[in-house]
Amino acid sequence: MKIHFCGADGTTTGSQHLLEVNGKKILLDCGMYQGRREEAFRINRDFPYFKPDEVDAVVLSHAHIDHSGNLPNLCNKGFRGNIYSTMATRNLCQIMLADAARIQAHDSEFMNKMNKRRKLDVPVITPIYTEEEAKRCMHLFVNVDYHRPLFIAPGVELTFYDAGHILGAAQVCLDIHDEEDGKHKRLLFSGDVGRGHNELLRDPEAVPDVDIMLMECTYGGRCHETEPRADEDFYQIIKDALARGGNVYIPAFAVERTQQLLYILHKAEEENKLPTVKVYVDSPMAVSATEIFRLHPECFNEEVYEFLFSDEHGSKDPFGFEHLRLIRSVEESQELNKVHHNSIIISASGMCEAGRILHHLANNIENPNHTILFVGYCAENTLGRKIMDGWKEVPILGKTYSVKAHVESLDAFSGHADHNELLRYFKNTGGPKQNVILVHGETEAADAFKESLAQVHSEPIHIAKLGEVITV
Repeated sequence: MKIHFCGADGTTTGSQHLLEVNGKKILLDCGMYQGRREEAFRINRDFPYFKPDEVDAVVLSHAHIDHSGNLPNLCNKGFRGNIYSTMATRNLCQIMLADAARIQAHDSEFMNKMNKRRKLDVPVITPIYTEEEAKRCMHLFVNVDYHRPLFIAPGVELTFYDAGHILGAAQVCLDIHDEEDGKHKRLLFSGDVGRGHNELLRDPEAVPDVDIMLMECTYGGRCHETEPRADEDFYQIIKDALARGGNVYIPAFAVERTQQLLYILHKAEEENKLPTVKVYVDSPMAVSATEIFRLHPECFNEEVYEFLFSDEHGSKDPFGFEHLRLIRSVEESQELNKVHHNSIIISASGMCEAGRILHHLANNIENPNHTILFVGYCAENTLGRKIMDGWKEVPILGKTYSVKAHVESLDAFSGHADHNELLRYFKNTGGPKQNVILVHGETEAADAFKESLAQVHSEPIHIAKLGEVITV
C-alpha cells in the first residue's frame, strides 16, 4: 500500500493525499491551495502528482475549501467515481463550491483588468471552474453517517468519526485488507481536529486500534492564548470596541465561525451580557450556511440541542435574535457604509482573501474609531495575517491602505486544536500507531509537533513532503 502526498504538505492548504491499495486509487480530500492569487491559480489548475481520471474514489473529511475546493476541477479532468462524505458536509459543499467558483470569476476579472492596466503581455486568466461545473460535481456525492461502515473498494471499508471541527467534519477511518502483504491495517486520516468544548459541536471522538495515522499539525508549536468558550473575553473586547465609538468588523468564515458567533451573541442578548448592539451578517454564503446548520441538529452538542428543544427556550432558533439582520443583496451591503457606530458587522472571508469583508476593510480600516476583530486562523501571505501581524499598510483591492483601526484577535473560537490539544487527541487515539505521518502544517509547526510527539510515542514519526510517496 502506498500513500502519495499531493497537497497540504509543508503548508496548511490544498489537502490532497492519494492512497494506492489493492489496485485502486483513493483520494483523501481534494482541497484548493489558498494564498497569493496568481500562485494559487497556478497550483490549483493542474494535478501534477496523479491523473484525475485514474482516481477511483474520493473520501472528503469536511467542507472547508482547502479540503474540498478542487473537486469540480477534478471532475472536469475526468474523475467519475464516488465522493464519500457526511450529509452535512455534502450540503455545505453545495453552497461553498459554487461560492468558490464565483470568487474565481471575480478574481480572474480583477487580475485581467490589473494586467491590462499595467500593459502586461500575459495570457487572459480564466476561472479554474465555473459555478455550473461546481454544481455538476455534486451529483457524485454519496452520503455516509458517522459510525456506518461502508466498503468503498476491494478490501477497503470506510467509517467516519466525528472530528469536532466544523459541521459534519469527520475523521476518516479505513479498515484495509492489504492484498499485497496479506495484512489488516487500520488507517486514520485525522482531517482537521477540533479543540473540544466547542459552542456548537461535540468533541473529537477517540478512534480505537489505529495502525497508520495521517495527522494534521496546523497549530504545532503554538498554544491558543485563551481556552475554548472564552465568552467573557469576547464580551469585553466588544464592550471596549463599542466604547471607542465605532463599529466592530469581524472577518469570519461563513461556515462554523459565523454560527458560533451568532449563538454566543444570542445568549449575550438573552442574558444582558452586552449593551444593545445591532448585529449584521454580511455574507450571502454565511446566511445560506446558517440555514444548513438549522437542518442538522444531530451534529450539535448537548447544550445547543437542549437550547433548541427545551421548554424553557420554546424551541428557539440558536442563530436568530431580535437585533440581528442577515444581509444578502449588494445594495444592502453597501448601505452598511452608512452605519458608523454601535454595530457588529460579521463578514467573510475569515482570512480576508475574498468576499465582502474586503470592501468593509477598504472603507473602514483607516478609521481609528473602528475595531477589526479576528476570531480565527489566518494562513501565511493572506491579508488577514498581515493585519494581525501589525503591518502599517496593507493592499486591499489593488490599493494601499494605512491600518489605523484598532486590531484585536481572540483565538478561543479557533476551529483547530492547538499544540497541547493535538497531543491530547493523539494520546486518546487507540492502537499501536506504528506509522505516524504529519500533514497540514507549515514546516516550523510540523517540526515542533514531531519533537513533542516523539517524547510520548516510540514508533516512527514522519513529516510528509510534497510529492513524496511512502509504502506502509
